Amino acid sequence: MGHLFRKSYHPPGTAPGTLPEQGAGKGAAQIHLVRYSGRKVVEHEDCDLAQCLDTEGEGTLWCHLQGQPSPEQLARLGEMFSLHPLAVEDVGNHGQRPKADIFDEGVFVILNQPRWDESNLALDQVSVFLGQRFVITVHAGPGDPFAPIRRRIRNTNRNFSGLGAPYLAYAVIDMVVDQAFPILEELGSQITDLEDRVMETPERSTYEQIHLLRRDLLVLRRQFWPVRDMLGKLMRDGEDRFSEEVIPYLRDVHDHTIQIMDILESYREMSASMVDVFMSSVNHRLNEVMKVLTIIATIFIPLTFLVGVYGMNFAHPESPWSMPELHSYYGYPVIWIVMLAIAGTMLYLFRRRDWF
Repeated sequence: MGHLFRKSYHPPGTAPGTLPEQGAGKGAAQIHLVRYSGRKVVEHEDCDLAQCLDTEGEGTLWCHLQGQPSPEQLARLGEMFSLHPLAVEDVGNHGQRPKADIFDEGVFVILNQPRWDESNLALDQVSVFLGQRFVITVHAGPGDPFAPIRRRIRNTNRNFSGLGAPYLAYAVIDMVVDQAFPILEELGSQITDLEDRVMETPERSTYEQIHLLRRDLLVLRRQFWPVRDMLGKLMRDGEDRFSEEVIPYLRDVHDHTIQIMDILESYREMSASMVDVFMSSVNHRLNEVMKVLTIIATIFIPLTFLVGVYGMNFAHPESPWSMPELHSYYGYPVIWIVMLAIAGTMLYLFRRRDWF
């Protein structure tokens, strides 16, 4: 079982804006540059940060860092684009709560992209800087999820060229948020499968999977609940950064977060009801076992009484209080017939009352 608290942080008392120490990350991140306008698209893969300033021309610059940046990369990035040091510090420290900060230099957004790591739910931090004519994204996960956006830019999408950097920032946010829908689809399939298993075979492994499912739903809820407030803040306070043409697109992402939260709440209620059904199924099986044992014990009560009476073996040839059946020629089979008759009668009565 993994740790529920995953956050890298500085020791208490560290000055704000302090970057992580060397070795805190896994090495330098790969850099992918894209500069596009209405007429052309220029791309540079696996390049150096210095090329961000060397890439001259009009249009919008998109600098994407794939992987965990080194402290040197973060410091250089902040100097080149005049980024706020608190925002640069948050990029280096993982486990941040989704948020949006509006500075004089631009807008800084942090999101967490969900993905499946084999059968476990994992979160990759995505940081977005929005400037006047540039967008910087940092994805700390193992794979680059923004290839579809670059494909749309290559296809000369008019929204990218016409609406500039704010629309690119929206596209990145929208793609990260929409990553939740495939996750929810998979979780919905798990819920359907667990519902069938709870009704048919309520075993311990089934209960453990329900517990893991509820934990995944809680993690997703904690990540997407702040996103809704974050988008509301961008639409309300970020009008100077996002044009009137881009605000409706942000509103659409906001609607997606509401849909995600509605689905999460429905799934959480279904998972909670599955726990109740599981406990009811277990209690029902226990009651069935106890009923069978009670019936067996009830049948053997009179039989045990008869065996106990004739097991006393009080026999005396002259006493009137002796047991005459002990000397009967057919006493033993007669007692067996009586006991079988009593057991059969009780089983018939139990069956008539539908007790088993």
